[in-house]
Amino acid sequence: MAIDERDVRHVAGLARLGVDDARIADLAAQLRGILAHMDVLQQVDVSAAGAAPPPPGMPLRDDVGPGHALARPRDAFAPRTYDGFFLVPRLATHETADE
Repeated sequence: MAIDERDVRHVAGLARLGVDDARIADLAAQLRGILAHMDVLQQVDVSAAGAAPPPPGMPLRDDVGPGHALARPRDAFAPRTYDGFFLVPRLATHETADE
């Protein structure tokens, strides 16, 4: 897959990353190298490998015990709640210019 500078700028914009113009060409080359490596890995024959299910995860203990008392009431640091969750203002970085 061909990655060019326009693709790097697009991905950086989606991730909300500021990338210096001097690094764009280097990042494009690195991404091309990663994708070329992935192409090589896709050509590996894995049909002989066993398809055993993964082992079960660690058993979890029951979450028991007394709750911890808060130093201040919940309303002191989050005056608005909904269904047990704290409601906080939306971050200014997540709003568009026309909102």
